Amino acid sequence: MIHVKLASKAYDVVSASGVRHQVGERLATIWQPRQVMIVTDQNVGPLYLADVSASLAQHGFTVHTTTVPAGETSKSLQMVEQIVGEMAAYGFTRQDAIVALGGGVVGDLTGVIASLYMRGIAFAQIATSLTAQVDASVGGKTAVNMATVKNIMGSFYQPDMVLIDPDFLQTLSDRDLVEGYAEVVKTSVLAGGDFWRLTGDIKTVAAIRERAETLITKSVLYKRDIVVADEKEGGVRKYLNFGHTLGHAIELMAHGELRHGEAVAIGMVAISERFEKAGITESGITALLRDRLVAVGLPVTSPLIGQAAFYDHLKNDKKNAAGTLQLVAISVPGQPTIVQKALVDMPAFVESR
Repeated sequence: MIHVKLASKAYDVVSASGVRHQVGERLATIWQPRQVMIVTDQNVGPLYLADVSASLAQHGFTVHTTTVPAGETSKSLQMVEQIVGEMAAYGFTRQDAIVALGGGVVGDLTGVIASLYMRGIAFAQIATSLTAQVDASVGGKTAVNMATVKNIMGSFYQPDMVLIDPDFLQTLSDRDLVEGYAEVVKTSVLAGGDFWRLTGDIKTVAAIRERAETLITKSVLYKRDIVVADEKEGGVRKYLNFGHTLGHAIELMAHGELRHGEAVAIGMVAISERFEKAGITESGITALLRDRLVAVGLPVTSPLIGQAAFYDHLKNDKKNAAGTLQLVAISVPGQPTIVQKALVDMPAFVESR
């Protein structure tokens, strides 16, 4: 169990094999019996929704469920409005709760709804993908997309509890698992030390599955410490965006052909290459980063980088402050830094590799 203690709220991240069978028992320790809306998607629902619903009902909760299409298209204001309408029809009040059962998309969508419904209701995360387990479910960042802008509307809204069961990963495809591993590699290079060495030892997808519990724990502990130090992303929490500024632009341009983690993998290598050439990243770090990603089948290049639309997407990046991007560079593993780069200078920077 990992405790997250913020100035305004504290909660636990419970990561353990088999915890998916204890959902009702765990949430009954923090919530009185109440109405609960479970939000899941068409991939996860058929696998786990019945068991989670039954567990909650056995502990006195009145359970309602809603299932959304799998994928980024569900992170929309239209879906927020639909589910809020369902909750209102059931008579949900501020004393009720909403639970995300799924990966990062479901967690983001559910978090936005929790923050908005009657100005905020209780919220818990049951993270079923590696992406959600190591990153998206912890820290309280929630958001939905517009058609051409990722995560443009959202809030910081912390959950009451996060439940992580590594056994969920047994039903993930290799591609979905490896997508989440990109975020693990990202965290390991930010953390450095033993964590960076650990990802260097992983050469196969099977090794990710074998070491999943350790990878999850190390990722959550690092993110917990960052979030506790900087909940609202005013300082060191920006480090967690390593690879994401370029990655988000690539992801949007790929129109669903690339998963989030795949785009982030490309973004990490691309930004590291440029900073290595600029002398900010130590020589050889990009090769070590690339090796970790390629070993498990993640992409590390894209022809989308440098196209006109690529720079258009950078304008809407959350790290854009008055025309200046705050890019994350890795000096050496364990030593991230923020480098400010004017948008007008990005074409020359991107073409400098």
